[in-house]
Amino acid sequence: MTTLTTASTLLLVEDDARIREALGLALTDEGYQVVEAATGEEALALLAAGGSEPDVVLLDLMLPGMDGLVVCERIRERSDLPVIMVTARTGPNEVIAGLEAGADDYVTKPVDAGELSARIRALMRRVRAGKDEPMVLELGELAVRVGEGRVLRGAEEVPLTKTEFRLLCTLAMARGAVVTREQLLERVWEYGYFGDTRLLDVHVLRLRRKIERDPGCPIHVLTVRGVGYRIGSCLPG
Repeated sequence: MTTLTTASTLLLVEDDARIREALGLALTDEGYQVVEAATGEEALALLAAGGSEPDVVLLDLMLPGMDGLVVCERIRERSDLPVIMVTARTGPNEVIAGLEAGADDYVTKPVDAGELSARIRALMRRVRAGKDEPMVLELGELAVRVGEGRVLRGAEEVPLTKTEFRLLCTLAMARGAVVTREQLLERVWEYGYFGDTRLLDVHVLRLRRKIERDPGCPIHVLTVRGVGYRIGSCLPG
């Protein structure tokens, strides 16, 4: 089994040896250092072994044994490590299932290494964005600590993925103004998504489940039908 090192940045989980080798070489040429795993079990063992975590996990959906959905759920149980789901299935149910499992983004096979590299860079930029900003935003009982990447309900931290946190901050910083779906896709995910709103809508649902007392009757993240979303209330702290 390969051991993660401090120089590793990507963990590529792909059972097809030819695809794994080709994609690994292409990403290496793009400037990344790639650690490979052929199964979900091997990937989880690598992550559990300690040492430095990769910056991003590239996770195939269709893996033998433990599939990519279960692997993503296991990762989410322990960390907010960014995950890009790689899938040959493009149906809405498969894509939504991957996002519901906790993936931050997805790409479809056959994978274009240049496009994947652009999405990785965008994901890493948004993960790092705002870390020097000390602002605290108050959403009723919630305190959004922008620079720390944390949301608190009283003294209790609300666990969000980095993408969910960026989505919440983007809405909160609009101070109640409507943010269109297109604007959110551009500001949160950065790369061109050509109107695929599944990515956004699933993340909004996941965010509501975590921050709303009653996700079916939200007070923080509000839908503006046919346009986009807005924050319910926001004050600088």
